Amino acid sequence: MPTARHLIAAALIALTTGCASGLNSVQEQELGYYRAQNLDVREKSPGGAAALGLLPGGGSFYGRAYGYGIANLLLWPLSILWDPISGYNAAESINYQATRAHVSRLKKSQMDALDNQLISEEIDARQYAMQKRKIDEKFSNGY
Repeated sequence: MPTARHLIAAALIALTTGCASGLNSVQEQELGYYRAQNLDVREKSPGGAAALGLLPGGGSFYGRAYGYGIANLLLWPLSILWDPISGYNAAESINYQATRAHVSRLKKSQMDALDNQLISEEIDARQYAMQKRKIDEKFSNGY
């Protein structure tokens, strides 16, 4: 059973670390678009993070929120009420950031290859513009 000292320490840790708030609606839409295009990166399992949230601090530790994980460890079993959700949100956020980085690298790579084709005169300016438009549309986030 946690003592008053443990509860105060856990409260201070929780106040200073926060919890994963999840993606906003624009980020959810963007990630959904990338998933539909098979461009997403799944670095963490949101379902696995939620399941680990049933263990003392498990969802937070899995979601790389170590300070919050310690607070949830100290507040277990009460933390079962929020840690599965926090773990799920953290995993989705990690996947979103990894997907954005991946998509950015893919677009840059394709644009560099296209630029090289233009420089080496493999394609003309008209073909370049058409191919550039296709690349821009592919990585446009659905907007």
